[in-house]
Amino acid sequence: MTKIAALIVAAGRGTRAGGEMPKQWQRLGATPGALRVIDHAIAAFRPHVARVVVVHHPDDMDLAQSLENVTLVPGGATRAASVKAGLEALENEGIDKVLIHDAARALIPAEVIRGVLTALENHNGAAPALMVTDALWHAGNSRNAAQTGVFVDGTRDRNGLYRAQTPQGFAFEAILAAHRAHAGEAADDVEVARAHGIAVAITEGSEENFKITHPGDFARADALVRQRTEEKAQMEIRLGNGYDVHRFGEGDHVWLCGVKVPHGRSLQGHSDADVGMHALTDAIYGALARGDIGQHFPPTDPQWKGAESHIFLRHAIGLAREMGYEMMNCDVTLVCERPKVGPHAASMRAALADIMGVDVEKVSVKATTSERLGFTGREEGIAALATAALIKS
Repeated sequence: MTKIAALIVAAGRGTRAGGEMPKQWQRLGATPGALRVIDHAIAAFRPHVARVVVVHHPDDMDLAQSLENVTLVPGGATRAASVKAGLEALENEGIDKVLIHDAARALIPAEVIRGVLTALENHNGAAPALMVTDALWHAGNSRNAAQTGVFVDGTRDRNGLYRAQTPQGFAFEAILAAHRAHAGEAADDVEVARAHGIAVAITEGSEENFKITHPGDFARADALVRQRTEEKAQMEIRLGNGYDVHRFGEGDHVWLCGVKVPHGRSLQGHSDADVGMHALTDAIYGALARGDIGQHFPPTDPQWKGAESHIFLRHAIGLAREMGYEMMNCDVTLVCERPKVGPHAASMRAALADIMGVDVEKVSVKATTSERLGFTGREEGIAALATAALIKS
């Protein structure tokens, strides 16, 4: 398998950003537990790489030691020297590809990282960028000696121009050799790579992948963190499973998923013994981490003797809505030899959907046999399994 490393460059001083410490060690957000800039940057790469190297300023060793599961490397006098130090630390680690990233681009979206990695499958170098869309001016002094300040001295053609971002990704051996051969500083690693014959493909950048440089950038970053947190909360999905069994006894019908089905025997239970609805109810409680039917409706309580199971299901879905969730979809499987469920499946779906107040397309009911094995195969009872998926509404 391809082994990929992320090299996070965090050795700068970042004085333009203000604050009592370099920007990469400042927190985003006002809460005490808020993550630092560098924490966000590292977290963005964790799902995509096998190793993370952080190149830090030698004076920041105490701060850097608070980072977990990373390799720490003291940086050099220039950015190029810092990157070279990080690459050297990875030389004998079997790394195939490396992503070199500025810690100050802390909120890089995952799709930008994936875009670079995809391009590296066919190229030795790739980096994200955004096409320049604004007019470009060249600045100069006024021709009028009485006027002071900076004035527009001309325009430049913006066609073919891009705003460079990171991570800048490379085949590891190629970029290590390029940095070893490079003398002096460079604007970025793409400049180093191109100077030594590595072609660099341009991938799609993102406005969210901005570099925290000035004090105002912290406010922009804070707002983006809040937005992402809210979106994550809104998209929270919970899954729950339910399982129930009821034995057969005397009777002439069974209740299954809210439908009365004629049969030579009835299911026995404290309530109406609707095994399918019980399993679904427990699946919802499970998704909410709120126990099971027995905790909410104890069988020792005589008021629930012979109760209709829709009471339990309505309570479960109501509790879900109180907690801010809606039913995304659910699936009930009935395990029995008889009665045959197929002719009643559509009615069962409709009944469950009506009880929960959801679209019938979100409800699945199906059946299977146990091939004449076990208590269901011997027609001693019916079992049911259910899964419920809830989404934050």
